[in-house]
Amino acid sequence: MAGIIIDGKAIAEKIRAQIKKEVEELKEKGIIPGLVTILVGENPASVSYVTAKQKTAHELGFYSVQENLPENVSEDELIKLIFKYNEDPKIHGILVQLPLPRHINERRVLYAIDPRKDVDGFHPVNVGKLVIGEPCFIPCTPYGILYLLAETGVQVDGADVVVVGRSNIVGKPMAILLMQKRKPVGNATVTICHTGTRNLAEHTRRADILIVAVGVPKAITADMVKEGAVVIDVGVNRIGTTPDGKAKLCGDVDFDSVKEKAGYITPVPGGVGPMTITMLMKNTLESAKAWAGLPSEVA
Repeated sequence: MAGIIIDGKAIAEKIRAQIKKEVEELKEKGIIPGLVTILVGENPASVSYVTAKQKTAHELGFYSVQENLPENVSEDELIKLIFKYNEDPKIHGILVQLPLPRHINERRVLYAIDPRKDVDGFHPVNVGKLVIGEPCFIPCTPYGILYLLAETGVQVDGADVVVVGRSNIVGKPMAILLMQKRKPVGNATVTICHTGTRNLAEHTRRADILIVAVGVPKAITADMVKEGAVVIDVGVNRIGTTPDGKAKLCGDVDFDSVKEKAGYITPVPGGVGPMTITMLMKNTLESAKAWAGLPSEVA
């Protein structure tokens, strides 16, 4: 029997409706959540991501600004722009779209963002707070996965979780979040696998919950998955074009075969993706509340 498909789009819409309601309530107090997205160059994928983020911000009633910089902008000019928005009281969230051109030091740019406006959750101050379990901005993709698991009613407490991938954006924060005594989705036993892992399938086959973020199309096949496991596919890989010219996408999991074995599974697209943008908006909302001195999940 095929597994239940986790509808990330529907769950995201539910969360966005709540965000929109809170934004309307804040506006009555004279508070408008503000987000600036900064795009360097014209990478098609980055342009698409930023456009989607700005569209969502407008739909939710945010004050939003889009900054488009040329590919050859200097690192100092980019950092100067970040400093400008660090000081702008109308802006509560600053997002620099990655990747950046090679001549720009990504770390220096991310470190320039005020940690109190770091809605991506990449600044070392927020990473440190995440590790020790203090309120902070949680990286958006892992944050979205927490909500997917919670909304689906997956039993995480005591579960055997395997995370395939060790990036700073997904793998590491995901593992930290799931091992913490966090309700309703925490207190799991977590294993991180990566390119140096021997006999990967031996690890993935014992996972009650398998989270895959390696950037390799269909890397996880049905023989690598435990019967009835929850499979969360973070990968978005372009593997060609559709007849109408759109990008053809697939995940890091061989969806067609694994769905016949999994208990729950996320599709690509329509699984984790919609949640990532939604949690960016939630982080920005929480930031606005924190800056206004209201109770907030990030402070």
